[in-house]
Amino acid sequence: MAHLALYRKYRSQTFDDLVGQEHVVRTLRNAISQGKIGHAYLFTGPRGTGKTSTARLLAKAVNCTGGPSANPAEDDPICISITNGSCMDVIEIDAASESGVEKVRESIVEASEYRPTECRYKVFIIDEVHDLSAKAFDALLKTIEEPPDHIIFILATTESAKVPPTIKSRCQRFEFYRGTVQDLVSRLAFVVKEEKIEAEPAALHAIARMADGGYRDALTLLEQAMLTADGLITREHVYTQLGLVADDQADALLEAINDGDVRRTVECLEQLYRQGRDPRVVLESLLYRLSDLTRAAYHVSIGASNDGAQEAGLNAVAGRFGSDKLLDLRSAIAQAHKDVRDITLPRLWLEAELVRIGQSLGAATTPQRTVERAAVTPVAPRPQPAEPAPTQRQPEASTPKPPPPTTPLTMPTPGSPEEALWQEIVRDISSKSKTAEARLPKSRVSGVVEGEVTIAFERISDADWVREKGPLVKAIAAAWREKSGKDATFQFVASAKTVAPAAPQVTTTTVESPLEGERLAEAGYEALLDEPPSREDKDETA
Repeated sequence: MAHLALYRKYRSQTFDDLVGQEHVVRTLRNAISQGKIGHAYLFTGPRGTGKTSTARLLAKAVNCTGGPSANPAEDDPICISITNGSCMDVIEIDAASESGVEKVRESIVEASEYRPTECRYKVFIIDEVHDLSAKAFDALLKTIEEPPDHIIFILATTESAKVPPTIKSRCQRFEFYRGTVQDLVSRLAFVVKEEKIEAEPAALHAIARMADGGYRDALTLLEQAMLTADGLITREHVYTQLGLVADDQADALLEAINDGDVRRTVECLEQLYRQGRDPRVVLESLLYRLSDLTRAAYHVSIGASNDGAQEAGLNAVAGRFGSDKLLDLRSAIAQAHKDVRDITLPRLWLEAELVRIGQSLGAATTPQRTVERAAVTPVAPRPQPAEPAPTQRQPEASTPKPPPPTTPLTMPTPGSPEEALWQEIVRDISSKSKTAEARLPKSRVSGVVEGEVTIAFERISDADWVREKGPLVKAIAAAWREKSGKDATFQFVASAKTVAPAAPQVTTTTVESPLEGERLAEAGYEALLDEPPSREDKDETA
């Protein structure tokens, strides 16, 4: 007997075998028991969730001997023939390969005129129905609308949006859910037991995660692991077999990125490349790990695994990052995963991108440190010839000495005109864009100098998003000019803290000496504006 793949060997043969689709099973059983069998059904959902298997089970239930029955017998001759694919009255059509109007007219429209030869109903199962052409749908429409009494249509699709509304409105629609990690692990454990092999729970959990809710995908991955493992299937074996990144390697790389350590980041990537890891898979593994760490940081169960040591390890690693930094990392890595699909040299690009992410995340905390350093470090005066000590003169409150022509550094307070103007612009733009509404309110004016307005965001991902939206930046500049009557350029930066300064009454700082003003600007200018140092400054201090 030819070898059967696990997903075929363990295909659901009864309604009780269907895992994770209880809502579908309950509705179909009620319809069969009450004699309210529909003439057309539309099964929609992700791949590998049981749509075709359920269609065959429904065909068995309505055609079994002595039926229709909500619990057809597996040893019934008609059920056996449907399982073997030899029943002439249950016709399965792959719309991906038979999408033309002539095929539909010949295989369905004309065939539906003839009564079934051995069954109660003639059942047409059309898989991937969304691949039918527009004319094929038109040819099918009339038959689905008013079929003969002996005809049942079961349409299955992974992309219901491509099915015309005229077809949908004539079908009873059932949504098939992705399998949860718990459901997939339970099914994998059953198959492992039946196949008399051993596997670590963590290995089954890793397979379930990679299957992305698909039972067929999970069984295919399990079979691949079974064929290459010597005895016990371990999590490390699954990672190696599937080309994934182990948790400890992912943690090391994430910590290097978080610390902004270029050398460690490159070394971690080089180690993964030597092990044959694909750059895209590296990003996927980092996202999966960040998902687990974020859930641990917010005390959300990741399901399936009851390993206390693993849970404690997750909590410890999540604690080293902090919930806010995990969210920033997750957002940045997700954007990189989206961008890598269009890159021709993904390995080189990923190295540069992860280094950039690390430096960008580290820059969010740089302004505060720079401000503190500027506040406590005295400015060394230029050596002057020895002169008698001048008599110290107290400033006059009524007639202050006019300052020299130096550039004032302005830090708007929450009630300042600039801040009020910015919040008005935020409200106007947010009312027109849901995405902007989710990002712009988390910002404030952190600096205004010579027509340049610096906007500080709580999250670096929000600042990056606005900076990359050219039309949005132009709209902001136009709104500022319209409301204030002045032109302005904008800088969008991330700030560790976007709260107002401790002394809100001091809104403008003007230095007395030109020399001191230059040095203070060098020490604290970028910090006051919540901007990271320039690349040249970093290179000089490295």
